[in-house]
Amino acid sequence: MAASGPESPVTQADAWGERMPRTVGPWSAAAVVVGITIGSGIFRVPATIAGQLHTAQAALLCWLLGGLVALCGALSVAELAAALPRSGGIFAYLLESYGPLPAFLFGWTELAVVRAAALGATATIFAEYLGYFVPLTAQQVRYVAALAIVLIGTINYIGVRRAASVMSVATLAKYVALLGLGLLAFTVVRGGAAPAPPAFTSGGGVSMSLFATALIPIMWAYDGWADLSFMGGEVANPQRTLPLALTLGTGCVMLVYLLVNLGFWYALPAAQMAASPLIAATVAARIPAFGGAGAAVIAGLVLLSTVSGLNGSMMTGPRVLFAMADRGLLFRSVGRVSPRFHSPSAAIWLATALGCAYVLENDFAQLAARFILGIWPFYVLTIAGVYVLRRKRPDLPRPYRTWGYPIVPAIFLVASLGMLGNALLTDPRDTGATVLVIVAGIPMYYAWRWFTARSGAAR
Repeated sequence: MAASGPESPVTQADAWGERMPRTVGPWSAAAVVVGITIGSGIFRVPATIAGQLHTAQAALLCWLLGGLVALCGALSVAELAAALPRSGGIFAYLLESYGPLPAFLFGWTELAVVRAAALGATATIFAEYLGYFVPLTAQQVRYVAALAIVLIGTINYIGVRRAASVMSVATLAKYVALLGLGLLAFTVVRGGAAPAPPAFTSGGGVSMSLFATALIPIMWAYDGWADLSFMGGEVANPQRTLPLALTLGTGCVMLVYLLVNLGFWYALPAAQMAASPLIAATVAARIPAFGGAGAAVIAGLVLLSTVSGLNGSMMTGPRVLFAMADRGLLFRSVGRVSPRFHSPSAAIWLATALGCAYVLENDFAQLAARFILGIWPFYVLTIAGVYVLRRKRPDLPRPYRTWGYPIVPAIFLVASLGMLGNALLTDPRDTGATVLVIVAGIPMYYAWRWFTARSGAAR
């Protein structure tokens, strides 16, 4: 066990080797799934999809398919989460399924790009929408975003229980508000009468290629379904709670996304949807109950959404860095557990520093924006790990077994590989850059092995 000096006795390792207390219950765990997944995507992606598919039938079918793919992923990863309730989630599953190199590459990608991008981008959106209420310059937006990351990092440092409380409250408020927006969209009037629904009757076919292209931003909006697994080492009664929270949380997200999109398509014709990148604000401005306050309502909703998402990202991401250190694949000091708060303190502050660097350094922000697909190859490997471990570890206790196996994991794998292949064909430069960042972790892995072997020999 890779603890650092006086930190090792903080908490005695449990049956799975975890050193932090298991205090996250079912409601908080489900709130993590919902809170991370519902971010800024639902406020932007519907307009993109309307511009690509042009009909409500095709758009809603694409959102339904995206939700089913995410649900298949959640149902599959739940088997691994229940069998291996470890900190780091996907990192732990890759380590068990394939060995240290793929697990290291996942941790490397998280460290180099993904976590900084997640924290920085979410905090930036928060600061931009805060500017609706408090005017901010471009430079002040970056400072406010960095401050938000530091504040959320501090909340997480003083204990996962406090962070989970913030998560539960913010997520519930966000979910109810988004449900309300979707329902109130059906009250939109145009010319004194409810708008006719031409978007639901317009014809025209949609090619499979175009449909697959539209699925990419939708899957981005659904991303977050697996992040709860990162904090598997702190979930109470994990063999029951993790599968329940992963599937229930993903199902709740799917429900609200479909309702909101249905409301948007009812309120606006296809051409106007496609021309409204801030589509939620456009719809809110037409809702009679909001009067002239539609823009303020949406700004407040986005603030709620980003606070919840930022907190969820800080709750989950640092656990990957902690798990790397705990398994000897990162500096042991990163595996430090606070003796007072029982939180992975060093990993939290490292993630906080990375997020602040993202928002304060424009060049890095522009670079990191290219790697949004960086985590998807690891999703593929993880879900494939369900098959691998069934063969490799048939004796592994599995309190939950994937519903619909082997079809359900296969659906996720086919859809994900298709999405990655389509991204490589349609955007080879940025997708290739993502692959290069991942591959760059290979020499880093062997350099780390050389370093640790030399350090051990020197002792």
